[in-house]
Amino acid sequence: HYLYVFPILNEYNIKGAFYPPVKAINEHTVLDVNKIHFILASTPNKEIIIKDIFRLLDIYRHDNSLESNELYFQKLAHKSRFDTAEVIFIKRLLQMELPDEVRKLILNTLFEKFVGLNEEIFSRELYMSHDQIKCMISCGMHFGAHGYSHEWMDSISADQQLFEVKKSIEFLESIGADNKRWTMTYPYGIYNADTIRILEENNFKLAFTTDVDIADISSHGRYELPRLDTNDLPQIRHISLDKWLLKLQ
Repeated sequence: HYLYVFPILNEYNIKGAFYPPVKAINEHTVLDVNKIHFILASTPNKEIIIKDIFRLLDIYRHDNSLESNELYFQKLAHKSRFDTAEVIFIKRLLQMELPDEVRKLILNTLFEKFVGLNEEIFSRELYMSHDQIKCMISCGMHFGAHGYSHEWMDSISADQQLFEVKKSIEFLESIGADNKRWTMTYPYGIYNADTIRILEENNFKLAFTTDVDIADISSHGRYELPRLDTNDLPQIRHISLDKWLLKLQ
């Protein structure tokens, strides 16, 4: 974002909105979601990764009362808009399906095998630094909340959600973000009534979901705004207008 996106936005005088996860930047860790991204990127053959996952599940099954490999695959392997069934199985299993301790053991074992880089060094390379963020803010870029540790907000308590939001606010204040215009994007696009209440109580102006549509303030709730993924728009300059560009005309 700092090396490639920011210079283009700045050149064309476009204001971008960025939502960094606090823990990854402050503690130099790699978020689970990003570990999964780089594990998946390590090989085009996802069956190799799944084979290793099944082997690790077999190791931990007895002591942790895990389900069978076949049951997990049947439950989770359903393709999405952008991912194959195999990729969704890997993502969902390593994001939330397993008991947290086992999930992290398996994820870290796979990260070490398939990526093989020191986590702190990798984190410093992967995420923006405080100085880079402050530079972008000084050039008019907007920074908002994305939680502290990138939790699925509907799977944690209201108190834990409040912690995630408060730590985001502390971070935004430390980097000089606009404290009159707090905004949020929900990790994984997930939220519940507690999340919205917490944002209201902390004077957030709006929040984005991952629902696919063009936001309309008159019809969408300000804490439930949809948005388009970059994959929803043409990626080649000279191409026929798709339905979203036609809608914007």
